[in-house]
Amino acid sequence: MAERRVNVGWAEGLHARPASIFVRAATAAGVPVTIAKAGGAPVNAASMLAVLGLGAQGGEEIVLASDAEGADAALDRLAKLVAEGLEELPETV
Repeated sequence: MAERRVNVGWAEGLHARPASIFVRAATAAGVPVTIAKAGGAPVNAASMLAVLGLGAQGGEEIVLASDAEGADAALDRLAKLVAEGLEELPETV
């Protein structure tokens, strides 16, 4: 299973707009991805309610994971998005 550990770059954490940006990127990744707080239970990264339910705060470590073929590239893109706290989806997502 491929995994990326990254700190949330959005000051407000994964709430409202940042969560929406992340979920759209996770959906566009083309592989099933889970997201979890470090040490917590993983949830579907393409589910807005699941991502909001994590309550991930700015600076908190999260874990992105997938066991699908091609997961490494997708996880790299999602990790970059989360770490940098981007306000819009980059062209590569």
